[in-house]
Amino acid sequence: MNSSTTNRGFSRRQALSALGGGFGLLGLSGVLAGSTAGPRGPHFPPKAKHVIYLFLNGGPSHVDTFDPKPMLTKYHGKPAPSGNLKTERKTGTLLASPFPFRKCGQSGIEISEIFTELGKHIDDICVIRSMHTERPNHEPSLLMLNSGHVLPGHPSMGAWLNYGLGTENQNLPGFVVLCPGLPVIGPQLWTSAYLPATYQGTHIPNNETEPEKLIQYLRNKQISLPEQRRQLDLLEKLNRIHLRQEGDDPQLESRIESMETAYRMQTEAFEAFDINKEPKAVRDLYGDGPFARGCLLARRLVERGVRMVQIYYGNGQPWDNHDDILIHKKLALTSDQPMAALLGDLKRTGLLKETLVIIGGEFGRTPAVEVSGLVKFQNGRDHNNHGFSVLLAGGGIKGGMTYGNTDEFGFQAVEKPVHPHDIHATALHCLGIDHTRLTYRYSGRDFRLTDVFGNVIHDVLA
Repeated sequence: MNSSTTNRGFSRRQALSALGGGFGLLGLSGVLAGSTAGPRGPHFPPKAKHVIYLFLNGGPSHVDTFDPKPMLTKYHGKPAPSGNLKTERKTGTLLASPFPFRKCGQSGIEISEIFTELGKHIDDICVIRSMHTERPNHEPSLLMLNSGHVLPGHPSMGAWLNYGLGTENQNLPGFVVLCPGLPVIGPQLWTSAYLPATYQGTHIPNNETEPEKLIQYLRNKQISLPEQRRQLDLLEKLNRIHLRQEGDDPQLESRIESMETAYRMQTEAFEAFDINKEPKAVRDLYGDGPFARGCLLARRLVERGVRMVQIYYGNGQPWDNHDDILIHKKLALTSDQPMAALLGDLKRTGLLKETLVIIGGEFGRTPAVEVSGLVKFQNGRDHNNHGFSVLLAGGGIKGGMTYGNTDEFGFQAVEKPVHPHDIHATALHCLGIDHTRLTYRYSGRDFRLTDVFGNVIHDVLA
């Protein structure tokens, strides 16, 4: 606010101060910035209306989960025939997967035993086995999978969807992010960046079970809804006067939007985030824990019109198992059942036809054991950005198929390589959006989620 504004008698700042004592919703304006824009038309008829992105942050090992490599068993404990692999840290001999793979479903796609429940839904899943990206470290790869760039400062996929399509429910944010705390980088992964701030993701810590604790400071216990409505109307008038006098202010516009969203959320959010409304049999189907709770909440949110829900497995980078790949089995115990339950629940309710589900991490892991000085127990794998797997299911995707391949040891994508730009282009296509036309002009150029790259993977479309 410039100095001229403060010299107009009872200034806007003073008015806000006078009202703020009884207006609990103001505290939400920085965290509840979901889009209130109504749905806008796609470029062509969509197959999907929503996206659920299950992010296994840390880098799950594809050769221990979705990409079986018998040659690793044959050459276990031996050097790679091609010589030393170009990895981020020092690696040694090849390491066979400790987890047997088995054929699943009518399609017979092989899945690791640690994902037994997910394997039961393989006929609804497309396993992309030829992913690759630019960098072998977490931060740029996380940014690439989420925003299409290796550097921060660009909108996330959810923000782009929120901007391009809006939300179907005016009482809930259009883009919700569920994580008990924060993954590496944190809010940069769901930012709206140079898009209007109202399109950024709303982070909800799903380590709590009670809605009042999940969404703190939402309900004003001192003032009734009608009184809050009158306060909001007055605040909006003051804000609009300020905008007319001072010119466009995207941050102020977004704050107006976020306060309106927070007000409306009081009528629906607590019910939407209350998983105890679900029958016990349904809750048991998902299991317990933050990730299981997130998967169940994701179904409840998309059925209420939320455009995108992203669930991070946990804080930090839990799938980053440099020391011991056997930790993957422990992680799968709390992720396999919830992911399978979500797919089954979506299919049972008919939502799978209109919901694109994405499962994956920021990269894969090396076929060779890591032997750098950073590891204490040499039974783990280093980061591998040259080849890894991502799963797609639901709206617009052909199930029961694999696409692309890594080499015989699982190090590098060699057949039909797929870049995150291609995943984003394909996801947007499923939602009826031409990725080359979803643009936003900023700093003298038109930006888009796929930068100047990306191809729709037509072979995986239903």
